[in-house]
Amino acid sequence: MSSLGGRRVIRDARRIVVKVGSSSLTGPGGRLDGFRLQALATTLAKKALDGVQVVLVSSGAIAAGMEPLGLARRPKDLATQQAAASTGQGVLMAAYSTAFTMHGIRVGQVLLTADDLHRRSHYVNASRTLERLLELEIVPIINENDTVATDEIRFGDNDRLAALVAHLVDADAMLLLSDVDALYDGPPSRDGTRRIPLVSSPADIAHVDVSGGGSAVGTGGMATKVAAAQMATAEGISVLLTSADQITAALAGEEIGTLFTPTDVKSSARRRWLTHASGTSGRIVLDDGAVEAVVRRRTSLLPVGVTRLEGRFSAGDTVELCDPQGRVVARGLVGYDAEELRPLVGHRLERGTRLRTGAPAPRPVVRRDDLVVLQ
Repeated sequence: MSSLGGRRVIRDARRIVVKVGSSSLTGPGGRLDGFRLQALATTLAKKALDGVQVVLVSSGAIAAGMEPLGLARRPKDLATQQAAASTGQGVLMAAYSTAFTMHGIRVGQVLLTADDLHRRSHYVNASRTLERLLELEIVPIINENDTVATDEIRFGDNDRLAALVAHLVDADAMLLLSDVDALYDGPPSRDGTRRIPLVSSPADIAHVDVSGGGSAVGTGGMATKVAAAQMATAEGISVLLTSADQITAALAGEEIGTLFTPTDVKSSARRRWLTHASGTSGRIVLDDGAVEAVVRRRTSLLPVGVTRLEGRFSAGDTVELCDPQGRVVARGLVGYDAEELRPLVGHRLERGTRLRTGAPAPRPVVRRDDLVVLQ
């Protein structure tokens, strides 16, 4: 896909996920800037009034809670972060509700944790809720549930959440808004640094250092944005990375920012969840023959091809499948409890073989329909 064609996809998308970071919603002091938020809401409201289904993934709860709590800077300890998030969520949603209502658009809040997306039943319920909100012409505003989350605040970011939401709602495109207007081949402030207008494969940016951290009020840096873009493009979703003050031009399909074009086609919703969202409970190490069968021939995994089990898991859990060197080559839903599978490792089961429980042994460790091969 060309850069021009990809930007048309952004312009013409009928369902788009927009992610905005804390740095794009705050002023110099790190507190919520109502003018920036209103400008963002106005642009998205106009898009919604044109019949486009907009899903907004917004950071900013902790930043919004700083002023009510009298904090001069973003807190570093978890308890104060959670307190700021608790106070700030109401402030943030009130500001969004007021800004969108001015244009006749209703909004709804959806708070998610990683666990909500790891569990299949929760994932499906979240999908149904978002679909219904969009059917009712309500703009969902999504954030991590920072009030109760732990790792999400300490290590997480909303870039990955945005990519998972794009999978969840089967979006046409995703817009990542940052405080930087594009991905560059070096520090943007350095002379001679050039904007990278198009990324069509990971090889295009293999030479680019994206290891810098996030802003003083956010948790995500450029590396998390690139990773989120790659997660979305792996499922056929075009992604545009640019700054929040260029959102109007971005949604109009203009030649700005960095466009990430799809690297694969969309898979089924169940496979998207299994590949990107499900939490893993253990690892199963395969021999070379099983790797060949699972990865290249896409067959089910049988006990005879297993050499070692790692971790504790139950039947129905997601596990990683590894080659003899420990590299993860696939993941899938395991058909055994770990303790049931352990005595069967490396054995060829004949029809009628029974487990110690007396129940007939299901032949596959992981059925091919419950398995995804990873690149």
